[in-house]
Amino acid sequence: MNITLKDGSVKEYDGPQSIHAIAISISEGLGRMALGGLVNDEVVDLRYVVDTDAEVSILTFNDKAGQKVFWHSSSHLLAQAVKRLYPDTKLAIGPAIDNGFYYDFDTVEPFTTETLEKIEAEMKVITKENLDIERFELPRDEAIALMAGIGEDYKVELINDLPEDEVISFYKQGDFVDLCAGPHLFRTKDMKAFKLMSVAGAYWRGSEKNKLLTRIYGTAYPKLKDLTEYLERLEEAKKRDHRKLGKELELFTMYDEGPGFPVFLNKGVILKDTLIDYWKEIHKKNDYIEVATPIVLNRSLWETSGHWAHYRENMYTTVIDEEDFAIKPMNCPGGMLAYKTKMHSYKDLPIRMGELGLVHRHEMSGALHGLMRVRSFTQDDAHIFMTRDQVKDEIIGVMDLIDEVYKKFGFNYHIELSTRPDNSIGDQADWDMAEEALRQALEQKGVDYILNEGDGAFYGPKIDFHLEDCIGRTWQCGTIQLDFQLPLRFELEYTAPDNTKARPIMLHRVVYGSIERFIGILIEHFAGAFPYWLAPVQVKVLSISEDFNAYTKKVVDQLKDLGVKVEGDYRNERIGYKIREAGLQKIPYLFIIGEQEQNSKQESVRPRGQVQNQEMSIEGFMALEKVEK
Repeated sequence: MNITLKDGSVKEYDGPQSIHAIAISISEGLGRMALGGLVNDEVVDLRYVVDTDAEVSILTFNDKAGQKVFWHSSSHLLAQAVKRLYPDTKLAIGPAIDNGFYYDFDTVEPFTTETLEKIEAEMKVITKENLDIERFELPRDEAIALMAGIGEDYKVELINDLPEDEVISFYKQGDFVDLCAGPHLFRTKDMKAFKLMSVAGAYWRGSEKNKLLTRIYGTAYPKLKDLTEYLERLEEAKKRDHRKLGKELELFTMYDEGPGFPVFLNKGVILKDTLIDYWKEIHKKNDYIEVATPIVLNRSLWETSGHWAHYRENMYTTVIDEEDFAIKPMNCPGGMLAYKTKMHSYKDLPIRMGELGLVHRHEMSGALHGLMRVRSFTQDDAHIFMTRDQVKDEIIGVMDLIDEVYKKFGFNYHIELSTRPDNSIGDQADWDMAEEALRQALEQKGVDYILNEGDGAFYGPKIDFHLEDCIGRTWQCGTIQLDFQLPLRFELEYTAPDNTKARPIMLHRVVYGSIERFIGILIEHFAGAFPYWLAPVQVKVLSISEDFNAYTKKVVDQLKDLGVKVEGDYRNERIGYKIREAGLQKIPYLFIIGEQEQNSKQESVRPRGQVQNQEMSIEGFMALEKVEK
């Protein structure tokens, strides 16, 4: 039997082998770290036996699928502890989620923070018991009888909803049994480091018509050290919460009158304008032209683009002159109209057309989160119209541009390639060509990427860029999407070298993604302490007393004339108070003005985070500023 491993190597075995045995045969260390396996793209238990030639990957906690196995097993550990302590509780569902797991319970008495402490203690008892985790299957009628016999009504409902030919499986650990497709770990002792995070309400199956259940969220790691580091990152993330800092730094706010529609205050507008100015600068350097298309467009346009059929539930609509219109959720169809204003030649291509377009999307109220998930945002779109032989070079050009921008902010990132989804439009041949072009560009650049089968946009495959911030969190921002469908639907053309009409291929791409969301990410990445070039206030000039206000004003005006974003503080307050207050605003530089500075024309400059002043002229400061910028 030949087993092809993740690195492409092939190992030969005399007979059937469990995933755990295969892991140990590769290395004892891998055997200890193994949490599950991937057999021909199916996630399985370590006990799963491979008895024929197959492609096998050993899953550890470094793999997303491995993490899900670990966290799903942890949700069963939680459920077992709850049933031991509160036997009348009924079980609903307990999946793995990003960064952990949850379990929904139908409880007699509400759970509290104190309850979580008791449950955690019982979970530790169960891990020490080192119970084997075993899988078994039952016919439908026996499965229903088993769950009904122990009063698990929600499980009976889930079984009845399964397809007739579905294998009904259960997992058992000690006297605890749960309906579950798996896979799971070997034994309970493998889950030593866990933390129950919070309690919330959740409707059964997400419907307000159903009973409100109690949801317990938790997380778990193979090692206590990893759990501790994760909890420390969470605490650091709370300190960096962009909603809190956005208010403290007077950048933006939200009002009940406009949920999901952020209001940018003056400093937030300055920050946003700085990002836009940089965007315009780098796009001009890369030969983009800029357009601006309407926010409201006729329904017929959205029917042509396919959005009316595929995205209608997320669109805001209105009626004008007895006709349906929609507020744009995307800039793309407007870009098609901009291209069609005149006939183009192959000599004109590629046309790189950028747009900073305000778009609106209907998000569920429960999904709204500061600037990270809003209903109105500025998308830094560009649509590149090109010939087939220009596709790869244009993709590489966009990758280089995105790389330059992210390095400007100090971000690391990883790349994911997403292929054709089930709800897609267009011919398979076009999809194949588009996916291959993206692959070739990635391979030519020599970058590693993760393949997400079936996760592309409905009109084309895509490359997504996931930023990593300074505390290890990832954010999906930039994207490159190759599209054959919109040029076809909008009948876009150009004149080919032989004077015939040809169809351009189009590439959608964003760099920031949403400028609003990018600002939220930047606030948390820098904890509000923006680099000098980006800070909405770069310098604050503090007068020691009113006697020096005139000179302070002169320094402020001189810095303004030199293009510095500067504020003056002329209040009749103690200088120590002014310095502390300015420090909370995380301003890069403070100028402290008193008699010595007024007489010498050498300013006392205090860089952010320091307690010692540096004496320098304004000319000397500007030379320093150029180095920082």
